[in-house]
Amino acid sequence: MKKIICLACACLMFIGAKAAGNDKYEALYKNLPFKMDVVKAPVFPDNEVNLKDFGAIGDGSSLCTEAFAKAITALSDKGGGKLTVPQGVWFTGPIVLKSNINLHLEKGAVILFSPDIDLYPIIETSFEGLDTRRCQSPIYGIDLENVAITGEGVIDGNGEYWRPVKRQKVTDSQWKKFTSRGGAFKNPNLWYPSEGALKGDRISDMNVPRNLKTEAEWNEIKLFLRPVMISLVKCKNVWLNGVIFQNSPSWNIHPLMCENVLIEDVLVRNPSFAQNGDGLDLESCKNSLIVNSTFDVGDDGICIKSGKDEDGRKRGIPCENVIVDGCTVFKGHGGFVVGSEMSGGVKNISVSNCQFLGTDVGLRFKSKRGRGGVVENIYINNISMFDIQTDAITFDLYYGGKSAVEALADGDDEKNKKVETFKVDETTPCFRNIDIEHITCRGARRAVYFNGLPEMPVTNIVLKNIDINNAEEGIVLNRTEGVLLENINVSAKSHTFDAKNSVNMTVNGKSYKKVDDKGITLDF
Repeated sequence: MKKIICLACACLMFIGAKAAGNDKYEALYKNLPFKMDVVKAPVFPDNEVNLKDFGAIGDGSSLCTEAFAKAITALSDKGGGKLTVPQGVWFTGPIVLKSNINLHLEKGAVILFSPDIDLYPIIETSFEGLDTRRCQSPIYGIDLENVAITGEGVIDGNGEYWRPVKRQKVTDSQWKKFTSRGGAFKNPNLWYPSEGALKGDRISDMNVPRNLKTEAEWNEIKLFLRPVMISLVKCKNVWLNGVIFQNSPSWNIHPLMCENVLIEDVLVRNPSFAQNGDGLDLESCKNSLIVNSTFDVGDDGICIKSGKDEDGRKRGIPCENVIVDGCTVFKGHGGFVVGSEMSGGVKNISVSNCQFLGTDVGLRFKSKRGRGGVVENIYINNISMFDIQTDAITFDLYYGGKSAVEALADGDDEKNKKVETFKVDETTPCFRNIDIEHITCRGARRAVYFNGLPEMPVTNIVLKNIDINNAEEGIVLNRTEGVLLENINVSAKSHTFDAKNSVNMTVNGKSYKKVDDKGITLDF
C-alpha cells in the first residue's frame, strides 16, 4: 500500500509539473546548437488577494493607483502570491511590482493607465540603450526575483497621449483628431502632443535630453520622456503569459538585464503609426524563451538588443541564450530583428517556426559605425513570410534610424554605395556566423540585401533552402566575406543576383574568391 501511495504521489507531482508549463517546451532544447539552461516559469506561494478588497473600483474612471500599491504590499508581506485583477476597467497610475508577485488578470479585466503625466515620476533608467532619465514605466520592477503578469485580460498604456505622430502614417480623420488637441508642430507633417514634448525633441541627441540642470527643466519636457510600458530591470525568473499588451507610450515590453525569462501566448499590439512602438525588446538578457506569441505593432516586432554605443559597451552584458518559436508578426518594421542597439553583443539565438505577414522586413539585422559589439551564433529555421514591404532578409550596417520603407523612399541604398573605409576599433560592429535555413516568402520588394562595412564585412552567413518568389528584385550582396548560398530559388521581375566587394562567396555550388567593385550579375 505504501508503494502505491508513493507512486500515486509521484504521478501527481509529474502531472503538476506538466500543468505548470515547465516541461512542455522540452523539444525546443533538443539539437540546440548552443548550451542553454532550461527556462522555467517561477513558482509562487499559495497566497491570493483581490484588487477590489483594497478599495479599487473598476469603472474606468476611478483612480486605482493606491489600491494596486496596497494590494502588492499586503501580498508581499505574506511572502508573495497572486494578485487577482477581476473583470472591469481599472484606471490607474504606474504599478510598481515586487518579488514573488504574480499580477493575474482575469478574463474581462482591463488595466488602463492614466495619461496624467504628473502620476509618473522622472527616474534614472535606460532608454533605447542609453543611460538617461525618463518617466517611470506604467508597470515597473527592478532587482526582483519571481515576477509574473498572467491571465486573460488586457493592459493598455494609453500611448496616444504620449506619442508624436507623423502625418503620412495616419488617415485624415486621425490627423484631425490628434491635432485638435493642441500640441505643437516640428514641421507641417510631424505633430507633438505639447510644446514641452517638442522642446524635448529639439534638445535631445538620440532621444537623450542634453544640458538640463534643474528639475524644473526636466519637468518642462516631461511629455517627451515617454516610457516603455513594461519595464523589468535586473529581474530573475520573469513570466508573461496569456495577457494582451497594447497601446504603449514607447516600446511595449522591455526586459532589461534579466535572467530566466519566459514569454508565452501573449498578444502585443500597437497602432501601425505608433512612433517607437516596438513589440518586444529583449535587452542584455540571459536564458529567454519566447513562444507562441503574436505581435502587431508600429515598429520592430521581436527585437534583440544589448545597449547602444559607449553606454552599451560599458555595460558589457550581451543578450544571449534565446529561443523564439511559433510566433507571428503582422505589421511592423521587422519580424525578427537584431539591433541596432547591440553594443554589448548578441549570441546564441534560435528562431524557428515563425511567420511574418505584411512586415516591412522579415529578418532584419541592423547597426552602424559607433555601436561596436559582436552579433554571432544566430540560427534561424523554418520561417514563412508573405507580403513583405521591402527585404525578406537584410543585413544593413548603415542603419540611419529610419524604417526600411522610409530609407527606401529616401534613396539611402544609393547614398551608401560609395563609402570611406574606417579603422577597425571597439566602435566597429560585427555580424558573423549566422545560419538561415528553410525560408519561404511570397511577395517582397527585394529578396535579400547585405550591406556590410568596408572595414568589417558581413561574415560567414549561410543561406540554405531559400524560396522567395514574386519579388521585384532578387539578391543584392555588398561587402561580404565567406557567404554561402545553397539551394537558393528566387523569382524576381529584375535580375536575381548581384554581388560586389565580396570574397570567398559560394552560390549554388559555384565559388567566387573575389568579387570587386565592378560586381557580378547572375540568374538562378
